[in-house]
Amino acid sequence: MGRKRNKVEIVYDILRIIQKNGGEIKKTHLMYKANLSHNQMKLYLNELLKKQLIGNSPDNSNLIIIAPKGRDFCIKYARVKEFERTFGL
Repeated sequence: MGRKRNKVEIVYDILRIIQKNGGEIKKTHLMYKANLSHNQMKLYLNELLKKQLIGNSPDNSNLIIIAPKGRDFCIKYARVKEFERTFGL
């Protein structure tokens, strides 16, 4: 069994999943793909909305979209992970 994901890894997974799905995804699909419970999902989505990393689609309230700030987070987090791998951390 693998180790548990920390908060930042879960945020990155959520944003990456949305990005891979064309920048938008239904909440239920995201919940399953990110392997989160309904309660966990609500907590993370509320925090990501407050921090403006994601948004609700103006056309459909059940769709989550990634915000430019969320795309930037993904890019920078991937750089940090690559840095860690490069130095064996």
